[in-house]
Amino acid sequence: MHGFWHSPFWQDWEATFIAAGGVTILAGAGASLTTIGAWYKNLRKPSWQPPNWMFPIAWTSIFILEAAAGVIGWKSGDGWPMIAAFIVNGVFNILWSAYFFKLRRPDWALREVPLLWLSVVAMMVAVAVHAGSAWCLLIPYLVWVSFATFLNWKIVQLNAPFTVPA
Repeated sequence: MHGFWHSPFWQDWEATFIAAGGVTILAGAGASLTTIGAWYKNLRKPSWQPPNWMFPIAWTSIFILEAAAGVIGWKSGDGWPMIAAFIVNGVFNILWSAYFFKLRRPDWALREVPLLWLSVVAMMVAVAVHAGSAWCLLIPYLVWVSFATFLNWKIVQLNAPFTVPA
């Protein structure tokens, strides 16, 4: 068994398995915090908000691209600083979902967004340092977070003030 873990097969797939596992955990954590129940349905939202079915498609695409950027970056050099940037981003991603959906505080989520946005930029820089143009795989994530920020701001504007649920 010792030979398998040091074989070319595992070395070729190790980063892919780790990245796939990481984004699966991140997606699962975010999904577990995202409840589209009566509270969310009753929020006033702008007419230009995408339909609810589009969000899982967007996030699945983003997570696949994020995993690909991570794998390319990992295989291109010392990946630990880059992995740290990915982990920090994952924390901010989960925090946003917790604030917005679990605590029902879109206003808190909006205050956290600059940290989420900057963590995406940090991932892009970390990947660029190790893997050149692979950082471009993260552009859709930055665009989505930017769009979601504007949507979050509009929801806060249309529905404030918010209180902590009992």
